[in-house]
Amino acid sequence: MKVRVTIREVAKEAGVSLGTASRALNRTGRVSDKAIAAVTKAARQLGYEPDAVARSMRTRSSGVIGLLVSDLANPLYATIITAAETTFQEAGYALLVASTHNERTREKVLIDAFRGRRVDGIIMGPCETESPELVQRLAKDLPVVALDRDVGPGSTGIQVDHYGGAKQATEYLLNLGHRRIAMLTPGLDLRPGRDRIAGFEAAFQGRGLEPLSKLIRAEKSSMEFAFSDALSLISSEDGPTAFICLGTRILAGVLQAIRHSGRSVPDDISVISIGDTDLSQLFSPAITALRWDLSVVGEVAAQLILKQIDRQHNVEPPEHVRIATQLVFRQSCGPVTLPAMSQQ
Repeated sequence: MKVRVTIREVAKEAGVSLGTASRALNRTGRVSDKAIAAVTKAARQLGYEPDAVARSMRTRSSGVIGLLVSDLANPLYATIITAAETTFQEAGYALLVASTHNERTREKVLIDAFRGRRVDGIIMGPCETESPELVQRLAKDLPVVALDRDVGPGSTGIQVDHYGGAKQATEYLLNLGHRRIAMLTPGLDLRPGRDRIAGFEAAFQGRGLEPLSKLIRAEKSSMEFAFSDALSLISSEDGPTAFICLGTRILAGVLQAIRHSGRSVPDDISVISIGDTDLSQLFSPAITALRWDLSVVGEVAAQLILKQIDRQHNVEPPEHVRIATQLVFRQSCGPVTLPAMSQQ
């Protein structure tokens, strides 16, 4: 069994007092650069590993930030998590990530687990039946950032402009002559889902048109419904000539349904991906996509938490950050085909 090296041994090896070694390792108090260098060298040579629990008790900081997302398998989260983790590491913090599976009960359990581990802050992604009051209650005790979810005026949050993005994507398809456009997005109870549908409907209304309600599909989970729903819609008499869908397993399901029905993209059906994933970029033809800078989302979320940690003892106004979207044009959209021109 390996014996843990103590800070006393580090101090002795470096030729400094125990107090100086502690201040040098924790970067607290007055300590010379020479002492810091000596202690750092000694700690490295001896293989010293600080006791995180003891340090937490002394500093009242765990050095850990919690991040909750709805689905770890969603590729859109991967870049966000990586960017946030990099920002936290540079500031001396570790990131603890967990998935709520988009379940409110599980979210509560994970929040309690995070708080039991004395995390220094929590970033909360979307979850079913979101409550701005929950974020506000948590923010009374520790730094909290709402990530792409409902947030009240008294809380800090970062949100993607899903409304504007969906509106732009829908207007593009309308300009190509499409009227039977299907919108597939998970979570009508989630802010991103609600905003996408609102932007979708606003684009129609701006032309004096009404979207077909049966072509709007919002489900709790994106895991199972995409293929069956898309195939059912395509097979119907007045099926869609275009799809706007989340670029994860929903996009995969839609593309599978189009191929299964004997149709092709974009000759028979146009497709726009919400989120620029590997699938949207590598599929042939490449899929036109709504893109937002996922790295910026992760970095900004982390920075907002770090700013709150630095200001915990000061009264600061909450911050609301909105991330713009961009429509990236590729080869998956074309004018509506002639047989469908009588659609509305």
